[in-house]
Amino acid sequence: MNTSIAMIAQALAILMGFFTRVVFTRTLSEGYVGINGLFTDILNILSLSELGVGTAITFALYDPIARNDIRKQQILMRMFRTFYRITAAIVLGAGLLLIPWLDLLMKNRPDVDHLLLIYLLYLLNSVVSYLLIYKKTLVDAHQMNYLTVLNHNGFLVIQDICQIVILLTTGNFILFLIAAVLCTFCANVVMSRKADQLFPYLKESCKDQLPADEKREIGRNVKAMLMHKISNVVVNNTDNLLISGFVGVISAGIYSNYFLVIGSVRQVLEQAMQGVAASVGNLGVTEDKEKVRKIFEILFFIGQWLFGFSAICLYELLNPFVAIAFGRNYLFESQIVLILCINFFLNGTRRAGIIYKESLGLFWYDRYKAVVEAVLNLVISIVLVLKLGIAGVFIGTFCSTLFTSAWVEPYVIYKHRFACSPLLFFKKYGWNLIVMAAIWWGTDYICHLWAGSAMETLIFRLGICLVIPNLMLWFVYRTTPECKEFFRLIQNIFQKIKQRVMG
Repeated sequence: MNTSIAMIAQALAILMGFFTRVVFTRTLSEGYVGINGLFTDILNILSLSELGVGTAITFALYDPIARNDIRKQQILMRMFRTFYRITAAIVLGAGLLLIPWLDLLMKNRPDVDHLLLIYLLYLLNSVVSYLLIYKKTLVDAHQMNYLTVLNHNGFLVIQDICQIVILLTTGNFILFLIAAVLCTFCANVVMSRKADQLFPYLKESCKDQLPADEKREIGRNVKAMLMHKISNVVVNNTDNLLISGFVGVISAGIYSNYFLVIGSVRQVLEQAMQGVAASVGNLGVTEDKEKVRKIFEILFFIGQWLFGFSAICLYELLNPFVAIAFGRNYLFESQIVLILCINFFLNGTRRAGIIYKESLGLFWYDRYKAVVEAVLNLVISIVLVLKLGIAGVFIGTFCSTLFTSAWVEPYVIYKHRFACSPLLFFKKYGWNLIVMAAIWWGTDYICHLWAGSAMETLIFRLGICLVIPNLMLWFVYRTTPECKEFFRLIQNIFQKIKQRVMG
């Protein structure tokens, strides 16, 4: 249920977000597009103050939920509430202190009115996102992620509708941002009330404290998650800053359009896979190592298939799509698009490992990997952006991921949770990469056999991409246990959807 609803709800929210983006680029100047990407990344960096506490406390909740320990859940949620309030205050303070330095982050500052007010509204939206939302963690930990997904994406759709109306009727970017702040606040209030209805004990007074050893364990996990959080922000949220600072705000705006499409597809797939996160946490508490390992290998295979197929589609369809939706002046060269799609695939293959590592509490063992990855990403990206321009930023991301996370995360899971050698897994992983590269090359060759207008090219390539990669993947893997289980899961999902529609 979590996976099915997540995919449908996320797809609808993404569709509306795309329409909003098209109206945004058609009604406002390129300067506003660039500012949007830049300020979003700045505030994502400020979210470092959250320190990954959400992930650490979610893991801590799995055991008391499995044992129906209400008191422990109350204590953990009170800790979570206090920390998120502190986080909101830190983000607000850090965001205000950054104001005098904004010009340093913008090469060729765009001609945009009320730039300071625009930044303050972005900051307010970020601060509001931390208020009341801590309760959704308890809902997710109880394997009811579909409720939080429906609430979040439902309000995103409402926000998009309001913003489209504002842009078409007034073209006022200030009102556009105010709508986002109001929708974020309302979504948090609704989710908080729903959590109170599901878990009335959240409103009960509780003055108990965690035992000292449990506090130390949570503190240890928070320290590890801080390192992972820094790495994640540096790797994934500094691209716009580097492009804006070294190339220009307009180029950052062009990248933000590609990031919207690629990020939207990634969100759908990650939401689909994230639906099993609480189940994995429960599995780790109640089942033996062998069963947990088999589920991991199935989930990893599913992630490789979904993200590999999607990466091929994105590479073939992105430029025709961007040309139609935003205009040819927003296009990147095909080599840059290829790097973006390879990064998308490489990070997608990590998704199963990330879910397992977070759900099973394995934050501590690869904490230094996160620091090395962040340093590599910044150093390589800065060196290459000076030589290669925008492409250098994305090559830096690829190199840092390949040299660290791509192999360290599976190694940690196999060594510290499955207690067995990961060698067989890495052999299979390498074979899968060779297969995916061959299928990618074959699909690209067929897609370039015919060319026409942007719309004709888009339709032709879409048909090829939907059929060829999936057919070839099925042919190669059809006899493997992971593939059989994948198709059994797909069949079960469609059967349940059919039953709900018919019933």
